[in-house]
Amino acid sequence: MSSKKKIIVEYKKKINFLKKHNKYYFTQDAPKVSDSEYDKVKKETLELVKKNPYLDKIINASSIVGARPSNKFKKILHLKPMLSLSNAFDRGDMVDFLKKINNFLNLKKENLELFSEPKIDGISATLIYEKGSLVKGLSRGDGVTGEDILSNLKTINEIPKKIISKEVPNLLEIRCEIYIGKKDFADIQAKFANPRNAAGGSLRQKDPNETSKIPLKYFAYGFGAVEPMIFKTQSDFLGKINQWGFKVNPLSKTIIGIDKIEKNHSEIDRLRSSLDYDIDGLVFKINDLKLQKRLGNTSNSPRWATAYKFSAEKAVTTIKDIIIQVGRTGAITPVAKVEPVTVGGVVVSNATLHNEDEIKRKDIRIGDTIKIQRAGDVIPQVVLVDISKRNKNSKKFLFPAKCL
Repeated sequence: MSSKKKIIVEYKKKINFLKKHNKYYFTQDAPKVSDSEYDKVKKETLELVKKNPYLDKIINASSIVGARPSNKFKKILHLKPMLSLSNAFDRGDMVDFLKKINNFLNLKKENLELFSEPKIDGISATLIYEKGSLVKGLSRGDGVTGEDILSNLKTINEIPKKIISKEVPNLLEIRCEIYIGKKDFADIQAKFANPRNAAGGSLRQKDPNETSKIPLKYFAYGFGAVEPMIFKTQSDFLGKINQWGFKVNPLSKTIIGIDKIEKNHSEIDRLRSSLDYDIDGLVFKINDLKLQKRLGNTSNSPRWATAYKFSAEKAVTTIKDIIIQVGRTGAITPVAKVEPVTVGGVVVSNATLHNEDEIKRKDIRIGDTIKIQRAGDVIPQVVLVDISKRNKNSKKFLFPAKCL
């Protein structure tokens, strides 16, 4: 087989992988691989096209967004496509993102104002208001066509059904992320793999009465069609709709410069275990809507925004307790009971401490803020302890002399 044929075979294999797992993720709300594995294959696929442009004529990799809507609900075309976001994984990727924007706008190292907001790991939906009244509610679908899930979205009491304001545009499309809080998920976790799975399954119930039994919440984060356009910046938009009764994320903020971006990313990464909802990164957007319009979109993502992801296999959490488990052979293993946190798509509430020497070496104590790591399907382990966040009155863990 020629090298070109090998490349085409490899490319098609990756494309099929992405399509298959898009269906698991977007249509069935039951992902079979971790976000990091999916992102890795997607990045490899796009790099393959970059090196071999002829591949794009065989199958356009950039056009793979979401998954085809199911037949359970009426299909409706989006007023504007719901595009996916490009991803950044480190400082270098963010520097490239800013450089491309400056080049496109023909600016010379100008520090543009960005808007930072947590990337909620939930289900995307769009709400359409005409003269202030909620008239349509759609799922993301494949980004071009969504499912009519208005009845289910209306069961979320926090979503405004009527906007009372003289300022509201005649047509206003609010894009939001639907989620289930970690505390609420604890009561129903026997039925679902993770909070995202629970939110997605609930929104696809044929009977809205069943959906209403699930404690769904949401954050509004963006807009689609707006007529007439009355907003000037992303921060202006969110501030205004917040006044109109929409829930927006309190951790969102304007930011300038790569150093501030890195600081913001690190701070929210450390904070995420204490949040009552799962996030898997931060979304950075050009704040000025006129510049967003000038930048426009590629075939599947906006040029003016990117998702700066957190490590999918690591997370920060706190130790609630340390218990001792006795195995079948009599082996004693200390286990940390931690605040539930999602690591690699799985909700984790335990972390192994291996043995007494490991606890002493890392000086692990109850109440500590820790970073945990999950490799494969094994129980997560403690990578490090954040001593700076330790309570001054904390005491060293004393390993029991004997088990009763």
